[in-house]
Amino acid sequence: MYTEFMSRQKKWKKERRTIFSTLWEEDGQYLLQGICRDSVIITNMGMGEKIDEQLTKVGRGDLLDAGKLLGLYHERGTDELTNRALKTFGHEQLPFKRFTANSAWYYLMVLGNNLFEAFKEDVTEAVIPVSAYADTFRRRFIDTAGKLVRHAGKLVMKVNKVDYVRLKFDQLYEKCRVGLPRLE
Repeated sequence: MYTEFMSRQKKWKKERRTIFSTLWEEDGQYLLQGICRDSVIITNMGMGEKIDEQLTKVGRGDLLDAGKLLGLYHERGTDELTNRALKTFGHEQLPFKRFTANSAWYYLMVLGNNLFEAFKEDVTEAVIPVSAYADTFRRRFIDTAGKLVRHAGKLVMKVNKVDYVRLKFDQLYEKCRVGLPRLE
């Protein structure tokens, strides 16, 4: 639940649009609806100033709505999730003392992370959610017990039946064997 009002501090020359949101309770049950805690947003958007015209002109007039502003405010940390995903894939700290070595390491880590994300989307999306971080992927997929043996001139991977069913190895193998269609 949220409400809008105008507020003005002592040193401000103008009043500003203020949006206050809080948890909404119905029959003893909190209804979050994307709003997790009490918050106050003070903005100049939606007050008939130049910014409103500019937003409307570029097709983003929806940003003048208080509900949309609250939704964006509560999603402000999602940009950091990309950094977190990269850190869980690689390292929190770069290993070298020199900038050029760390730069090369970082670029290789980004390349490896992109290949990992592509593998998740192209091959394992039916088994493990694409949104899973690298450590979750490692625990569920890579840390699976198995062994490679030669039998009748072929290389055979032996895996526990439970893991075979859980990870749908037959489907994963087929996706890897057939390959992906080429984009032209």
